[in-house]
Amino acid sequence: MRLGVIANRLVLVDQDTAVDLEQASKGRFPADPERVFDTWDALVEWAATHTWDEEQERLPLDGLENPVPAPRQVFGIGANYRDHLEEAARAQGHQGEIPVPGTPLIFTKFRTSLTGPHDPIPLPTRNVDWEVELVVVIGRHADHVAEKDAWSHVAALTVGQDISERVMQLAGIAPQFSMGKSFPGFGPMGPVLVTPDEFDDPDNLEIGCSLDGRVMQRGRTSDLIFSVPELIAHISGVTPLLPGDVIFTGTPAGVGVFREPPVFLRPGDTLVTWVEGIGELRNPVAAGPGYSATDNEKGEK
Repeated sequence: MRLGVIANRLVLVDQDTAVDLEQASKGRFPADPERVFDTWDALVEWAATHTWDEEQERLPLDGLENPVPAPRQVFGIGANYRDHLEEAARAQGHQGEIPVPGTPLIFTKFRTSLTGPHDPIPLPTRNVDWEVELVVVIGRHADHVAEKDAWSHVAALTVGQDISERVMQLAGIAPQFSMGKSFPGFGPMGPVLVTPDEFDDPDNLEIGCSLDGRVMQRGRTSDLIFSVPELIAHISGVTPLLPGDVIFTGTPAGVGVFREPPVFLRPGDTLVTWVEGIGELRNPVAAGPGYSATDNEKGEK
């Protein structure tokens, strides 16, 4: 099943168009995207046998919005691809083999940072970077879940960008990951939710992003240090995961801050982000409140 949101209403997506879910189900399922996980299992079962009505109004996909606009919890994972871990270590002058972490590096993004697949990314400074990520959406309450059972708690997968203001994120003796990654517009998501059964192997998907047509990141989710099941098992062992919660699972190598010289987002850029089998985000970059064309310049195009 492929599910999206248009005009703040849930829609079923089929190839290049969508239909209103409440209308297609004759009122069985709600239009409100914040209520979709209340009846998730029934919705998946219904959608598997749903016959598309040729007379129902078809909606264009250019109106798709953030498919999970109000999760109760938003988790982010740092240093979860070896090549990204290695690029960070090299930039900091480390030599030799880089040890992988023994447990996931976990932070939170505040949900007010989340936005949609076509929304602008407003820059607060000149030090804003990109991070393509596979995003996991939880469908069932998960408390102390075993790895072998973790996929059964996943409602869907989607595409995400963990946009990051690097100075705030990395400064000081206690870096502010959550604050540096939670400015408004710093969590584009979408374009749709795709259930795990739609993939041949949901643990092995191509992931990438480009900036003004130049590919900056390309990897595969099979290279995650901590897989989706491992992340769910670890997080749910500390705090229960709730239906609708999202997990940004980490980013591969190719971020801007570790390039030589560093490259950061600039007003007028277009950031395109994709995950195999899900689709792409296409987010324009704009100057945000407080942005100055001369402040804190550290990178170049």
